[in-house]
This record gives sequence, C-alpha cells and structure tokens, in this order.
Amino acid sequence: MKTESLDEVFNVSPAEIVKNDVEEPEIIKKIKSEKNDIQKDYEYTRGNLYSLIEKGQEAINGILELAQESEMPRAYEVAGQLIKNVSDATDKLMDLQKKLKDIEDEKPKGPTNVTNALFVGSTAELQKLLKSKDLNNQ
Repeated sequence: MKTESLDEVFNVSPAEIVKNDVEEPEIIKKIKSEKNDIQKDYEYTRGNLYSLIEKGQEAINGILELAQESEMPRAYEVAGQLIKNVSDATDKLMDLQKKLKDIEDEKPKGPTNVTNALFVGSTAELQKLLKSKDLNNQ
C-alpha cells in the first residue's frame, strides 16, 4: 500500500510555514498597556467630567431664569437638584485627581532591606552573645 501525504489526499497545495517574529513576553505587554490604559481612561473621564460640569452650569442658568420668571416652587427645586449634581461632578473630578495620584504613587509591597545572618555555634554561645550585646547597648 502506498502512503500519500495528506496534501495529496485532500487535493490541496502544501501549506507554507510562517515564522513569527519574536514578541515581548505577555506580562511586559500587559504592564505597558495598563499604564497607557490608566492614562487614557483618566484623560477620557476628566474630559467627560468637564463637559458635564459645563453643561450643568448652563442648565442651572436656564432653570434659574425660568424659576425667577415663573416663580414656581418646582422650578426652584429642580434648580437646587441641578446645583447639587454639578457640585457632585466637581467632587468626582477632585477624587479622580486623588485616585490617579494614588495609582502613580503605588510602590511595590514587601521588604526593602533584607539581611540574612547565620550564627554557627551552640545555643549557650548564642545566649552569651545576646546577653553581652544587651549589656553593651545599655
């Protein structure tokens, strides 16, 4: 029995072997993209908050004019709610600044200075050494 290659059996042309260029390890890509994503998200959120605050101030001016002309209590109530919403948006803008600063100031957790010491001797010698250190420090 004659063995044929799969390319001949299925009547297809041989596949080309494509070599990929050496890529950065996945963790490096992830770290780089996270830093870029954080900055992009910050800028996007900041822009949206500025836009919301400006539109809210325009709405406040309009509703205050309407409230003064109509002297309706409901119009003043809506104006008060708009003022509260705009002030909340400005608070969120300040919180955004603080959160970005906290993210940028994050430091790796764990010991920064590690000292490894090895004592070779008996426990009695170690106790004598520790007692002599205590007497010298006092």
